Amino acid sequence: MNRLIVVSNRLPFALDSIGEDLWTVTPAAGGLVSAVEPVLRERGGTWIGWPGIAGEIPKEPLAEATRDAGYQVVPVSLSEEERDEFYYGYSNEVIWPLFHDLQNFCNFEPGYWQAYREVNERYADAILRCSQPDDFIWVHDYHLMYVAQALRERSMPQKLSALTFFLHIPFPPYDIFTKLPQQQRLLRALLQFDLLGFQTRRDLRNFLQCVRRVMSDAKVVPRRELQVIRFEKREIRAGHFPIGIDFDSFESGAKTEVVAQKSQQLRGTFPDCQLIMGTDRLDYSKGIPERLRAFRDALERYPELRGRVVLIQVVVPSRVEIPRYHEFKGRIDRLVGDINGRFSTGTWFPVQYHFRGLDREDLLAHYRACEIAFITPLKDGMNLVAKEYCACRINGDGVLILSQFAGAAEQLKPGAMLVNPYDVEQMADTILKAFRMSQAECTARMKRMRRVARDENVFWWVDSFLKAGAKLASRSSRFTAWERREQRARDTVKS
Repeated sequence: MNRLIVVSNRLPFALDSIGEDLWTVTPAAGGLVSAVEPVLRERGGTWIGWPGIAGEIPKEPLAEATRDAGYQVVPVSLSEEERDEFYYGYSNEVIWPLFHDLQNFCNFEPGYWQAYREVNERYADAILRCSQPDDFIWVHDYHLMYVAQALRERSMPQKLSALTFFLHIPFPPYDIFTKLPQQQRLLRALLQFDLLGFQTRRDLRNFLQCVRRVMSDAKVVPRRELQVIRFEKREIRAGHFPIGIDFDSFESGAKTEVVAQKSQQLRGTFPDCQLIMGTDRLDYSKGIPERLRAFRDALERYPELRGRVVLIQVVVPSRVEIPRYHEFKGRIDRLVGDINGRFSTGTWFPVQYHFRGLDREDLLAHYRACEIAFITPLKDGMNLVAKEYCACRINGDGVLILSQFAGAAEQLKPGAMLVNPYDVEQMADTILKAFRMSQAECTARMKRMRRVARDENVFWWVDSFLKAGAKLASRSSRFTAWERREQRARDTVKS
């Protein structure tokens, strides 16, 4: 295949200063890195992104961090003001809450849009500097939706194999999207890509509905596979490509002796209890307070659960610089304190709460040790934790309680227990059902989910997207024929 250039807001690691000329390098967490980094490492290519520090980027720590990456890294620098207005501002105070149907959390500050455009233009400049003819450009996520527009404005001097985009978060329905002041400008920018990928059929439908109703000069042509949008004498393809995980890596990691020992130690800490796992980044879209309230309701209404279940809730710090996130953590802390204060005994604490990330071995040990995974985002593009949990259930058991609004629900619904995260009582009832579930039913459900997670893994996801992009090579001739027909029709009308 043609050379692959991955473009994302963040590089797959973060630099952080710990003193004069002293730096730490931290591998980045999240779905994008866990999905794309193994593929780029295997195939080679270039990754363009921000290393996580404002101001000048130190060359030596960057070179050290990327020495064994297996691919080239091109850093993009941001000033503190750009970081605040582009990243914390437009990306995470406008797009993130709006696209997760949480418009009450939006801050539609007009200046944020200008910063968003300017930073996207800088990414476009980086692409132009390092790209070659016939490169396959793959831009990722909501931070960089304006990049293709910026490239078109610069009249790209070389012909690219494909200019593609994948949205990792949900795309909202029309009635929510139209609250965005820049709705038309953002859609126009997205339509400058050649291929647009979304996580689920629902996200794709929402996007096409917005195109039909906002962009009067765009025409959507339904197709069996990739949808076609005709806009400004171009054809744009759009489809859904559910992201996967490196299933074999998680499964083999879960089988190691060190993970097995840690899993046994964790089980031994809570004898005679079923362990329920919740692990999330600190974010109001993850439904953590609702989950805790459901667990509290289950303990109140079903005494048989008391002393018999433990919720291990891991919250990974994220965006703690933003006041709203700091306040959100306070809500979680108070709920955990209330549950443990009301129900704990001398030998049993119902909630084990950890405000920190787990290293890989500890995470896999938790997946192996916990009989129930409780994953209830209010809305999520995919949620790879659900798939990781299934991959690590090497004994073929375990119960997955999953929000119906997670993208993963579309693939895992044959085996998962789907819940409405806004319905606290329903989630509480589902905890009881999971606690009582027979071994035979657990095994049957998990077998179905593991098959999906194994077959539709990260490499399947990348291959399906790149194959769709490869078909764009023959698109120009087909479009030229269509354009000629359109021109003949216009000439006939004029005559």
